[in-house]
Amino acid sequence: MKNPETLLLSDVDVRALLPMKECIGVMERALRSVTDGSSVLPLRTVMRLDGTPNAFAAMPAVVGKGAGASLGAKIITVFPGNDATPYDSHIGVVLLFDAEHGKLLAIADASSITAIRTSAVSGLATRLLAREDAKELAILGSGVLAMPHLEAVRCVRDLKRVRVWSRSGDRAKEFAVRARKQFDVEIVVSSTAREAVESADVICTITAARMPVLEGAWLSPGAHVNAVGASLPSARELDTAAVVRSRLFVDRRESTLSEAGDFLVPRSEGAITDAHILGELGDLLAGSVKGRVNRDDVTLFKSLGLAVEDVAALRHIHGKAVATGTGTSVALGGLR
Repeated sequence: MKNPETLLLSDVDVRALLPMKECIGVMERALRSVTDGSSVLPLRTVMRLDGTPNAFAAMPAVVGKGAGASLGAKIITVFPGNDATPYDSHIGVVLLFDAEHGKLLAIADASSITAIRTSAVSGLATRLLAREDAKELAILGSGVLAMPHLEAVRCVRDLKRVRVWSRSGDRAKEFAVRARKQFDVEIVVSSTAREAVESADVICTITAARMPVLEGAWLSPGAHVNAVGASLPSARELDTAAVVRSRLFVDRRESTLSEAGDFLVPRSEGAITDAHILGELGDLLAGSVKGRVNRDDVTLFKSLGLAVEDVAALRHIHGKAVATGTGTSVALGGLR
């Protein structure tokens, strides 16, 4: 009997099989499963590399129940300093297994899946929380998440202008050149984060900052913020005032209480309590909590990135890859 075959899927394969609009729908289903309990999601395991900001992480999850469930994990290195190199900050693989025999179905590039699914979740949060007439987007950070975040927000709102700021002005300018070629929208490079944020309807923070780059005093009434870049208890992109004045929603409450410095630091200061988290995106999707109550609300989505997002994304990719003959098949064993 032939050994069961596993599909190897490159970054090119992932990008071809996971367009942003489709991924937003995949993320909606995945985040519903987090809130309704139909997925199993342990907290990620992170091993820090001594004397560096770098880490090695394992993120397992089960998406769905019964024979139709998908088992999987993302295994990655996180090297924040790679922003100044040719390498991505997140490098690794996503693994997909079936739930009947534990067969390894697919191994896929994690960098591309992470960039697309992270941005798609921000797009979903923007759809649920930003004002319907939002037209001005501010992006703080010009790394690998900048372009897919622009694409994701454009999927859910009719943008007229995008302002980008980055600590590296040259990289911001390079991003603007590429974005103008890809999208029919005005792109402006801002000299300061404040200049980018003031009067913006939607703000995406996608930096490697450990200390705040966004101040609450800069936010206009009615603004929506997707806080994405910080995923350590001690790191944050938003100052306390920004969190305090916002209606806060998260991808997962348990993860936020364990890992999100944007929430944990203000709580340690006594500025907020756990009750400041109004709900998960899954709660908004289920209609069990309200997002924007009035036009002038400032809303905040704190994104940490969840393994169910990676596994759900690869399950979607794998189904399309099998149907289209995409990827490289390898026999890794598994039969006696």
